[in-house]
Amino acid sequence: MSVEETPRGSAASPATGTSAAGGGGQADPATGRRGPVVAALMLGMALAALDGTIVSTAVPQIVGDLGGFSVFSWLFSGYLLAVTVTLPVYGKLSDTFGRKPVLVAGIVLFLIGSLLCAVAWNMAALIAFRVVQGLGGGALQGTVQTIAADLYPLKERPRIQARLSTVWATSAVAGPAIGGLLAAYADWRWIFLLNLPVGAVALWLVVRHLVEPSRPAPAARPRVDWAGALLVFAAGSLLLTALVQGGIAWPWLSAPSLALFGGSAVLIAATVVVERRAAEPIIPGWVWRRRTIAAVNLALGALGLLMVAPTVFLPTYAQSVLGLGPIAAGFVLSVMTLSWPVSAALSNHVYTRIGFRLTAIIGIGLAMLILLAFPLLPFPGAPWQPALIMLLLGAALGLFQLPLIVGVQSTVGWSERGTTTASVLFCRQVGQSVGAALFGAVANAVLVSRLGGGDLDSVSRALEHPASGAATDTLRRAVDAAVDHVYVGAAAAAGLALLALVFVAPRRFPVITDKPDKPDA
Repeated sequence: MSVEETPRGSAASPATGTSAAGGGGQADPATGRRGPVVAALMLGMALAALDGTIVSTAVPQIVGDLGGFSVFSWLFSGYLLAVTVTLPVYGKLSDTFGRKPVLVAGIVLFLIGSLLCAVAWNMAALIAFRVVQGLGGGALQGTVQTIAADLYPLKERPRIQARLSTVWATSAVAGPAIGGLLAAYADWRWIFLLNLPVGAVALWLVVRHLVEPSRPAPAARPRVDWAGALLVFAAGSLLLTALVQGGIAWPWLSAPSLALFGGSAVLIAATVVVERRAAEPIIPGWVWRRRTIAAVNLALGALGLLMVAPTVFLPTYAQSVLGLGPIAAGFVLSVMTLSWPVSAALSNHVYTRIGFRLTAIIGIGLAMLILLAFPLLPFPGAPWQPALIMLLLGAALGLFQLPLIVGVQSTVGWSERGTTTASVLFCRQVGQSVGAALFGAVANAVLVSRLGGGDLDSVSRALEHPASGAATDTLRRAVDAAVDHVYVGAAAAAGLALLALVFVAPRRFPVITDKPDKPDA
């Protein structure tokens, strides 16, 4: 054993053209196919990350061409909803039928959606095709992470996970800049056409080089819980729509919000009933009955919640309070992507000595203190001050997230790894949606209190065209106070993650030692 965790027996699990994910065993020497597969995984991760943000700076050109200003926010919401609600479905399918067919289907669906987006004739069509993209993006996100765990033994997993984290962070931050450049100097449709050659290369690499060893034929034909999948999709769609659009498209206590929350509650109850009776449920009960998986789900759900503070509100703070331009404001945020992958890559030196749980506790404890330091910054302050906080926050979260992902993937065998990984990513995505709604309400409440009315949109317009210097100072102080409150809320979310690890997670993760399989010829 390479880490001080509790072994849970040995289970042979199929490898992906190399050794299985094991408890510190050496990778199979026949790794000739692993390099191209890793390249495909990184390309797939880049596609999924880019398309979450690349459209943002091209909205004016898209609306000018297609119209539909009142519903353009669904270009983001539709993609997010489709990715989130399909993660559990793809996770179960990859455990049932294998990773390769699910990943191939996801890439193909993503590319079809991209091509359709490029030829969209109005905003309604573009939104619908963005949903198609998201249906493929859900397969990319979940299956890429699962294959990465299959490819590498436990001792080497931080390396591949750090690479994927770097690709994700770099692509997400670069997305708005790339989208703006394409919209300004070419045409917004190239935002989606750009996916086609990149996705085609990833698809070819997967088809050509991803080899899953043959497994014994199941005693009975695999049964897919389509009723459960449909209910998960419907319940998740209603709930996330209520969270994403509440307080923006309609008031929180209005009829649409109440109807969506009520409908999602009914569908969630129906999902529980159906899943309990299903032979092969999409979201099996053991995902929440096992303390390790439940604790990681809760902790990473809280991570999604707290990440809203820097990714959504820090750029507003940098431009409105510090007076920076869009590029400089993006740099203040992007420094977090420098320290996060480095910390993640080095985290194995910590958790191999003190264990997954304690390493994650140290990381999230430091993150909570760093988030609480943000409201202590002077007004207006210098740009290096929030940038330093983001640099430290990235280092703390790298120490928190990666040990949990590697650890939870190492507590299950091959046949459960896809479902487990998807449940973790699903909880993180839901946390982000909840955080956007919750912290948006907090920020608006503070602004209303400080200014006597208005919302973030009106504040942005007022800062663009201030009536006087005094008004500008008042608005800047109001935004500063609002973002301070959001960061305190993010620190509270870090506290929730800390509590989940302290009181729910077992002291030592029950790591499974897998026996390496020989790759197929």
